[in-house]
Amino acid sequence: MKTAVVKRRKKLKDMAIEYGGGKCQVCGYDRCKRALSFHHKEPSQKDFGLSSRGLTRSWEKTKIEIDKCILVCANCHMEIHEGMVNI
Repeated sequence: MKTAVVKRRKKLKDMAIEYGGGKCQVCGYDRCKRALSFHHKEPSQKDFGLSSRGLTRSWEKTKIEIDKCILVCANCHMEIHEGMVNI
């Protein structure tokens, strides 16, 4: 069962990245999928973290949450949190 869960999570992440634009929406980075993540534009609208506790949710629920986010690379994500990049 563990293999199936890992496979499903990877598939969902690949689908999410494609749905989110396939690259960092700040700088255009697209070389490593592991370096891409979703930043909630309005934290008060966050229903769940897309990667929190490794929970696997339906694709429909995932898309609703992605629509509240911007896809960014790890560097740009940290710069957003430091206030260096405005989205």
